Amino acid sequence: MVIEGGYLRDILAQPAALADTLAGLDRAAVRDAVARVRDERFARVVLTGMGGSYWALYPLWLRLLELGWNAVLVETSELIYVVPGLLDTRTLLIVCSQSGRSAEIVRLLDLKQAECFTLAVTNTPDSPLARRADAVVLTRAGEEYTVSSKTYVTALMALAWVGDALEGVDEGESRDALARAGPAVAEYLADWRGQVAGAEAELAGVRDVFVLGRGPSLAAAGTAGLIIKESTHLHGEGMSAAAFRHGPWEMIHPALYALVLGADERAERLVSDIIATGGRAAQFRGAGVPAPVRPIVEILPVEMLTLALASLGGREAGKFERATKVTTTE
Repeated sequence: MVIEGGYLRDILAQPAALADTLAGLDRAAVRDAVARVRDERFARVVLTGMGGSYWALYPLWLRLLELGWNAVLVETSELIYVVPGLLDTRTLLIVCSQSGRSAEIVRLLDLKQAECFTLAVTNTPDSPLARRADAVVLTRAGEEYTVSSKTYVTALMALAWVGDALEGVDEGESRDALARAGPAVAEYLADWRGQVAGAEAELAGVRDVFVLGRGPSLAAAGTAGLIIKESTHLHGEGMSAAAFRHGPWEMIHPALYALVLGADERAERLVSDIIATGGRAAQFRGAGVPAPVRPIVEILPVEMLTLALASLGGREAGKFERATKVTTTE
């Protein structure tokens, strides 16, 4: 039985948070960044964040690569300590951080060159990131209990909006596409109890959990590896579907469960192969969900897994005992 708490309330509040984010998006907030890119004043675009914010940037990074841009996705800690030379005047820096004040983000703001144009996507308007960025897109997700849920899906929406602006997609067309996210999430969550009950049945006796994806689906897979651990205190991994065949395949046993994200034939074949090899697996197709909002919807079955795993362990999902909402130590 699910022990209801703040994390569950945040999950169920995701449709409203997405609506609030969409209502507050304004193309004017990114106009300067778009103009500078159009003038070809930048040698590169660097996208950076930590944790779920890092993974939320993944679909935008792939999109910029497809457009032929010199785009680099790097964790903020690696950026400031390993490749700080990227933080110069030729870089358009896109920073995603729900708090805007974690240790790495503050260090980044102190380290980057003053004229390194910074576009921030954050949930906190009075944060150091929001105050010191050249342009700010606010997600307006509201306060969050512990594990990122509202802030993650709203960051995905805001970053999709940024991508549309940079690509030059018509603003009305962009808004219409993103408006489908909230109803799709609400439809899925309408039967959250049934979703969790089904997950509990699949996960009974499981010791190893993997979430696998390709392309934009890696955003949910990577985030899954984080939130399974922090919301259930159990071990879970998120990785590319291809990488799972290179090493982890040897781990397959009856107590291993893999959730494979994606509707293509390769995802279907991977599920069949895992089951045939002796493990457990299921596929989330995201049927009927348009491509721009699919990364948002793909985190939902992962959230149901976390609720189910916590329920099976007799604990409240998302209740922190060691961590804090904002990481203040690098």
